[in-house]
Amino acid sequence: MSAADKIRVKVRRQDNPGAEPYWEEFEVESRPNMNVIALLQEIRRNPVNVSGRQVAPVAWECSCLEEVCGACTMVINGRVRQACTALIDQIETPVILQPMRKFPVVRDLVVDRSRMFETLKKVHAWVEIDGTHNLGPGPKRSPEEQMEAYEYARCMTCGCCLDACPQVNDRNSFYGAAILAQVRLFNIHPTGRYEKAERLRAIMQPGGIHECGNAQNCVRVCPKKIPLTTVIARLNGDVVVQSIKDFLYGK
Repeated sequence: MSAADKIRVKVRRQDNPGAEPYWEEFEVESRPNMNVIALLQEIRRNPVNVSGRQVAPVAWECSCLEEVCGACTMVINGRVRQACTALIDQIETPVILQPMRKFPVVRDLVVDRSRMFETLKKVHAWVEIDGTHNLGPGPKRSPEEQMEAYEYARCMTCGCCLDACPQVNDRNSFYGAAILAQVRLFNIHPTGRYEKAERLRAIMQPGGIHECGNAQNCVRVCPKKIPLTTVIARLNGDVVVQSIKDFLYGK
């Protein structure tokens, strides 16, 4: 693709949460090493569609531009991913941009991901502390446990796994693989493991781990390559043990 070429961009737009979505097309001058964020910045700078009509700039989100925050997640040519790492030279044109499909649309490519953060509250995805005083050095952890925790800690709550999961739909309330990974992360934490039973009971409720259909789409789309199916397999074992304990000894 030469620098003189035009890139055709097709954007699924929505003016507000209750409005009907519609498609709008733009053309942008190609530049070397452009990503989708640069494409959207050009449209914002000169929001004129292919019909030559001046329109409202496309709304979208971004922050780190380094695939760390997850804010720029959207569906690009049918695949959910981060716009900051989607290089135009490596994707097909026309570039088709849509908001994530499993979250309420706020405007254009901006979605409301608060369901993920509310679910993190349900599963107690944090470590309790009893004050800010110096507690001294923490317990030592094996290299294997540190490596496992590091893999789960890379999750940026971008929502890719929920968007790709067929179990996340209007008919059920599945928490999603990202939430289950955080349950495992805090359950293996030296302090967090004291609330392990509470977290396991939370994912035994409607929307919890039993809702997983093992489609494994989450692993395919996760930008951090977190072993989400391994997480779910380990949590399945933990849930069985916790269920037996609750049956024998009560909650």
